[in-house]
Amino acid sequence: MFLTILLGFVGPWQVVLIVAIVLLMFGGKKIPELMKGLGKGMKEFKEATKEDPEPDTSGDSKSGEANKK
Repeated sequence: MFLTILLGFVGPWQVVLIVAIVLLMFGGKKIPELMKGLGKGMKEFKEATKEDPEPDTSGDSKSGEANKK
């Protein structure tokens, strides 16, 4: 039994309990705002991970020349 608690098996009654606690903590009006913020944050994170950073070669060549002299 202790192993199932550690593994995190969540049944339907546990989900209902978690939803009820969240509703009590934040209220019904605040939850859509929280979900909107969460979705916006996930969207920004996905866009940031897709972008390839441009290689900065201007600083590399100058430091390499300074070391050769």
